[in-house]
Amino acid sequence: MAIAVNKRPPRGLVPRLRRALGALMAELGVGDKGVTVILTGDRRMRALKREWWGEDEATDVLSFPHYEPGDPFIPPHLGDIWISLDTARKQAEARGVDLQEEVLVLAAHGLWHLLGHDHQKEEDWEGFRRVQERILTL
Repeated sequence: MAIAVNKRPPRGLVPRLRRALGALMAELGVGDKGVTVILTGDRRMRALKREWWGEDEATDVLSFPHYEPGDPFIPPHLGDIWISLDTARKQAEARGVDLQEEVLVLAAHGLWHLLGHDHQKEEDWEGFRRVQERILTL
């Protein structure tokens, strides 16, 4: 797993993220696969969201799979998870949790997207909630 940083994360975040996300991936049966997590800011996230989704706003997490989910061949690298530390910080404050916890939740959310899941309907959120809660225990 690679973690790229273009915005300074809080001390201890990167090793905790690497451990927890690696453990979650192993539990989900993709521990032998790779992902890249990019920790960035709202400016970059806004540019990505505008470019790929046509929406001119920042967001907390974006996932870019390197394969078509549902394809029988799963490549060695699942894709990229972009996380805005700016938005994560705001959300953490609003929820009354620390930034590390919020980033772990967003990483799990992004991973679930890389594995082919979406949240178009309310019942689709169950898997997201499950992995988001689980990563906090790892």
